[in-house]
Amino acid sequence: MSTAEGAITDEAFAPHPWTTASAVDVDRIGDRLVRLRLDVAEPFAFSPGQHCVLRLRAEDGYTAQRSYSIASDPADPLLELMVECLPGGEVSGHLHDEARAGDEFELRGPIGGWFTWTGDARAVCLVGGTGVVPIVSMLRYAARVGASERIRVCAVGRTRIELPYADELIAAGALVALTRENLDERVAAPPYPSELEPLLAGAERAYVCGSVGFASFAVRLLGELGMPTGSIRVEQFGATG
Repeated sequence: MSTAEGAITDEAFAPHPWTTASAVDVDRIGDRLVRLRLDVAEPFAFSPGQHCVLRLRAEDGYTAQRSYSIASDPADPLLELMVECLPGGEVSGHLHDEARAGDEFELRGPIGGWFTWTGDARAVCLVGGTGVVPIVSMLRYAARVGASERIRVCAVGRTRIELPYADELIAAGALVALTRENLDERVAAPPYPSELEPLLAGAERAYVCGSVGFASFAVRLLGELGMPTGSIRVEQFGATG
């Protein structure tokens, strides 16, 4: 994953050496999502919002790797990833179609120091699709340390089943805006400025995560609502070669 605002260089966020991780749980959700719960041989400390690199290795030595945001609370003894199976995705396709409990992967982390939150600022998050994953880590951390009032979330997805952690987000008080199906009394539509304005009240920092197109939309919308550009932290993702 990449940060549109650039990355900070800090030894505190330097990734550890490669280690191995064994799949404890592999849960397939809908047609395109798979949730992995991993037991890491040499666990590493991380901050909510960071990601790691998962590497597959074939018997002939061929390797393929991809970065995935971490969904788990840093206090969780297992590392949780939510992976979307992308068309032609070499790693995501294998994880979705072939991965089973007991499988072993190579792992390296944590990576990224820019897109992190530990309750140091009142934050608003505008995220789309699998861009919710690092925010779930933030919400879980906030609930554990009693800082839930310092983070507000708007999560955008096409349908409830396609939005990762939709039920958990709703239970945490997030505004969930579905664009292709109604959610209770909310008609399918992108988030309205009037829905976001209360979330921005008192916010000192904004987090945006999603596809390149979504990130552009979200940054523009936050700017129109008065959030300074310098206070918006962006992480965007797309297909890799």
